[in-house]
Amino acid sequence: MLVESASLGGGQSLKSQGIIHGGAKYALHGALSGASEAIADMPRRWREALDGKGELDLSGVRLLSEAHYLWSPGTIAGNLTSFFASKAVRGRVDQVKGEQLPPALQNPKFKGKVYRLAELVVDVPSLIKRLAELAEDSLMAGQKIEPMYEADELIGLRVDGRDIHAQRIVLSAGGGNADLLNALGVSQPQMQRRPLHMVLVKGPTLKPLFAHCLGGGPKPRITVTTHPAADGQCVWYLGGDLAEADGVAREPDAQIAVARKELEALLPWVDLSQAQWATLRVDRAEPAQSGLVRPDNAFLDSQRRLMVGWPTKLALAPDFADRVLSHLSKDGIHPTPQAPLRDVPRPPLAIPVWDELLP
Repeated sequence: MLVESASLGGGQSLKSQGIIHGGAKYALHGALSGASEAIADMPRRWREALDGKGELDLSGVRLLSEAHYLWSPGTIAGNLTSFFASKAVRGRVDQVKGEQLPPALQNPKFKGKVYRLAELVVDVPSLIKRLAELAEDSLMAGQKIEPMYEADELIGLRVDGRDIHAQRIVLSAGGGNADLLNALGVSQPQMQRRPLHMVLVKGPTLKPLFAHCLGGGPKPRITVTTHPAADGQCVWYLGGDLAEADGVAREPDAQIAVARKELEALLPWVDLSQAQWATLRVDRAEPAQSGLVRPDNAFLDSQRRLMVGWPTKLALAPDFADRVLSHLSKDGIHPTPQAPLRDVPRPPLAIPVWDELLP
């Protein structure tokens, strides 16, 4: 069963851009890193699930884009040579032109180069909705979590006064893991938070764009995804270097001003005069690393009956699940049919951030 304290997907998941990375952006500096190796198989596994042929039947989940794009604004081509030689992208990148360009870049003034990556973009709200359907009767809303012990052995959890006996307990609450570990009196593993300051822009003139725009450094200058707002307009959700350290240090108004300037410089033909803007701060919760660097893989720590972990990013959720299932199998634990949970409160689905911030 799954216990949720607030709303399903409302922590980090619905703040994700929905890109199922295959590691291309991590290979931007030419070296094939552990991150790009670990993540390389993820698009295939997600695609199979979305086609109804994978480990989970995710058919019906909305796909926002069949591909993510890499866009060089015309001035930067140097770092692409080593990038295309990298094993992480070989055979998975095609240059596109003309009508194959993303709609937002189909303009005579566009002078850059665009490459299509075999990385899909999913609509995270519809993904969470589908996962909730698959979980059905095993979802429970709960606020207060207390450990239950028998002879010093953790045997389950008391959730809002209701005793739940379990063979294994998995903490996978993202940023909530720190408080849960504290509640259980467990000090390891430690968690780190890497903050982002994302920008959202909504307007009647925006057209679909799913792309990393290259800057001079190892991280994309800006990463744009497009999401459908409840009123039918497009919302551009902006991450990449814009949202990292310098962006985190800025106040919202200053961050919006920088984002606007970036879009005006990169896409001068897009009319932003009627656009609405908002920013969103989000922490990427991860296992602590030396130097606060990004972990390469999903992470799972096992302490007898307790498992604690972080997928570290949406694309790596199957990697995280593999690790949990492998531990269960190793310990001889296999799912057994349970009677459906009756008369327990169910957690609601979270509202998409763009509909919350830009109604």
